[in-house]
Amino acid sequence: MKGALIILVVTVAIGLVLFLLDLNYRRKHLDKVMIPEKDIEQSKEEAARQPDAQAQGGEGNSECCGLHLVCEKDSLSPMSDKVEYYDDEELDRFVGRDGTDYTPDEVEEFREVLMTLRPDDIAGWARSITQRRLELPADVRDELLLLVNEQRARTRGQHV
Repeated sequence: MKGALIILVVTVAIGLVLFLLDLNYRRKHLDKVMIPEKDIEQSKEEAARQPDAQAQGGEGNSECCGLHLVCEKDSLSPMSDKVEYYDDEELDRFVGRDGTDYTPDEVEEFREVLMTLRPDDIAGWARSITQRRLELPADVRDELLLLVNEQRARTRGQHV
């Protein structure tokens, strides 16, 4: 009984020491990393003053704004309810189909759309497919994930 009590006290003491060390580390190092509130507000104000490039028909900025934990342009999860089409409205006829039920010609339709996209539109197309409740054929899905990973690696290599 005494042995178990000693082990419990030692474990609690080690946990407390580690907690205090972590707290100290966070205070010292995270203050340097965190963006001050005034800088965030300035960034928001600058973004509001700049005209929206997409609304003007422009290409848009290829870099993320840095205000989000995850870059919305790289994410495959839909960030809004607005569905964006990439000249692929004909694919909507496959809504509700299982990814294994496609004929080789239908698989090629998906592949053709994927291969004609600009590299910076690939993640957006994946979000569009998800929002439209289309299930990609397995081969095309694998190609899509490969292209997205390559694009992410390429953009991270440029920004580092």
